[in-house]
Amino acid sequence: MSRPSGIKDVNYAQSMAILRTRFQWVVLIAFLVFLTIVPRIFPSEIVATINLIFIWIVGAHGLNLLTGYAGQISLGHAAFIGTGAYLSAILILQVGLNHWVALPIAAIGTGLVGVFFGLPSLRLKELYLAMATIAAQFILTTAFLFALPGIVGGVSGLTVPFPEIGETTFRIPENLYYLFMPLTVLMTFFAKNIARSKLGRAFVAIRDNDLAAEVMGINLFGYKLRAFFIGCAFAGVAGWMRLVYDGCVRPDIYPLMDSIWFLGVIIIGGMGSTMGAIFGAVFVRLLYEGTLVMGPMVGGLVPPEMAAGVGSGLGLVVFGVVVILFLVFEPRGIAHTWEILKGRVRHWPFVFAPG
Repeated sequence: MSRPSGIKDVNYAQSMAILRTRFQWVVLIAFLVFLTIVPRIFPSEIVATINLIFIWIVGAHGLNLLTGYAGQISLGHAAFIGTGAYLSAILILQVGLNHWVALPIAAIGTGLVGVFFGLPSLRLKELYLAMATIAAQFILTTAFLFALPGIVGGVSGLTVPFPEIGETTFRIPENLYYLFMPLTVLMTFFAKNIARSKLGRAFVAIRDNDLAAEVMGINLFGYKLRAFFIGCAFAGVAGWMRLVYDGCVRPDIYPLMDSIWFLGVIIIGGMGSTMGAIFGAVFVRLLYEGTLVMGPMVGGLVPPEMAAGVGSGLGLVVFGVVVILFLVFEPRGIAHTWEILKGRVRHWPFVFAPG
C-alpha cells in the first residue's frame, strides 16, 4: 500500500495501523463531530432515513464478513435479521429482560442459528450453498408466521415498548439516532478489526482457494462455521436495531427480496471491504428512497391502467440495472473507485506514483 510522502513504517504496529497521519486523525474526528450534530441540522424525515441506513450498514457488515471475506454466499440474510428481531422481542416480552440485555443475547442466539444453517457449508459451496441459504430464508420466515403463534404473534407479530434511559425515550428519530450512530460506529470497528485479524485472513484464504487453505492447515469447516456465526451475530444486532426502529416485529418485514437487496449492497459497495459495506448501504438505501419519490412521477407518464404497476416496480428495475452496471463496469464496487480516487489525490500532480 502506498504511503504519503515522508511517511515510513518502522515497526509492525505502524504497518498495521489504520490511521497513520495526523491529517487522517483530524478528518476522522471532524467526521465524528459532524455525525453528532446531524439531528440538529436535518429534519426528522431525513434523520429517520439515516437511522435506516445505520441498520443496513450493520447488516451489510455481517453479510460482507460472511460472503465478501469468507466467500460463503448467503441469500437468507434478511431472515437472520428477522431472527435477531424476534429473539429480542421474545426476550423483552416473554422473559422480561430490558432492551440492553436482550441485544447481546439476541446477537449470540442469531449467531447460533446461523451456525446451524451453515452446517451444509461442509459439503456445499457457491450456487448450492446459496440455495441452502434460500431454504433458511423460507424456513425461518415460515417459523415466524406459523410456529408457536402464542409466542411469536403469528401474522400480527409482536409489539414492544421503545427503550428508555432515565427520562429519555428512543421513540423519536432524533433520540434514536444517538442510539444507532454509536452502535454502528462500534460494529464498524469490530468488522474492520475482524477482517484484519488472523480470523479474517483465514476467511480470505478460504474464499480465494479453499484447497490451498486446507493444505496450509486451516480448518475449513471450523472457519466456515465461525464466519456464519459472526455474520449472523451482526445480523442479530441489525435485527435488534430494526425492532427498536419499528417498535414491532412481523414476518413481512423480512422478505426474500431484502436478502437480495443486501447482496446487492455488498456487490455495489465492494465485497471484501469494510468501507464497501458502508458505501453500498448508503448508496442502495438512497437509491431506494429516490425511487419511492420518482415512482409516482414516472407513473404519471404512462396510461392510468399501467401507472400503479410501473410506479411500484420502478425500484426493483432500477436496482437490477444498477447491479448489472456495477458488475460490468466496476465489479470491485464503489470502494475500489474510492481507493483509486484517494491514490490520485495523494500523488497529484503526478499521473503515477513516483517509482
